Amino acid sequence: MRRISISIACLVLLTGFAGTGLAQAAGGGQQAAATSQQKAAATPAEYVGQETCATCHEDVVKNFAGNPHSRLALEHAGKGVTCESCHGPGSAHVEGGGDVTKIRRFASMSPQEIDNTCLGCHAGTHPNFERSPHGKAGVTCLSCHSVHAARTDVNLLKASQPQLCFQCHTDVKPSFSMPFHHPVNEGAVSCSDCHDVHGTFQANNLKLTADQNAICTKCHMETRGPFVYEHAAVKAEGCVGCHSPHGSQNARMLNMPSINTLCNQCHSRVANGTVHSMGAGSDELAPCTSCHTYIHGSNINQAFLR
Repeated sequence: MRRISISIACLVLLTGFAGTGLAQAAGGGQQAAATSQQKAAATPAEYVGQETCATCHEDVVKNFAGNPHSRLALEHAGKGVTCESCHGPGSAHVEGGGDVTKIRRFASMSPQEIDNTCLGCHAGTHPNFERSPHGKAGVTCLSCHSVHAARTDVNLLKASQPQLCFQCHTDVKPSFSMPFHHPVNEGAVSCSDCHDVHGTFQANNLKLTADQNAICTKCHMETRGPFVYEHAAVKAEGCVGCHSPHGSQNARMLNMPSINTLCNQCHSRVANGTVHSMGAGSDELAPCTSCHTYIHGSNINQAFLR
């Protein structure tokens, strides 16, 4: 009887040791599998080359030959900008059978991530974009540009100007249909002639120049100067102090229909006292510019007289 009890006790002990060993083996196997998965996840994807991308994305790769990014790659012996320069290394995507979660997809990226990708190469050209009105409003590079489906050869724009700008700036669009306007709709002037959409230190993304009036005087050269006698308003407020830059119902795109009313903002006492006979039996206020013809500046007369 005693021998039977000892045998049973030994059997229980052996069974316990065996169970512990099996549990440890199972736990070790799970831990090894987890470690293997962690190593796989930690292993960075590798570049596979544009030719590999073409096996699934043949149409995209074929059309990429005329893309400026593709030409840049050729300039660097084929090692420049290709699919993976923007979309990231593609080995994990390929090994996953085209798993879209293992490649950089711009449709699922945040505005900041999109901009960071593009500015990785273009930061030197557009250093002010992140603090520009467009950047702060979440308008990304791909809001205006399309790498694979551009409508213009220049700058890969989604649409040509001004239609592209008017998609957001609907408040400005009617100005170019006014009787007097800059010929933007006619194609003689574009929005980017005056504005740098990627950001400047000026309001409204105006291009930055040493003399801020240069934005206007590069076309309106007769007002450029320098003059011996300069109109202070031109140097202070600049052209927009008197003119509406997009369009106006007034001749010369003036801010006000009456020239004298416009001048009265600064010269009220002088202008109100200037009355000339304009017809038989009638006195009317003569336009200031009928005498002060060189209103932007003069080399002869301090009062800008003709």
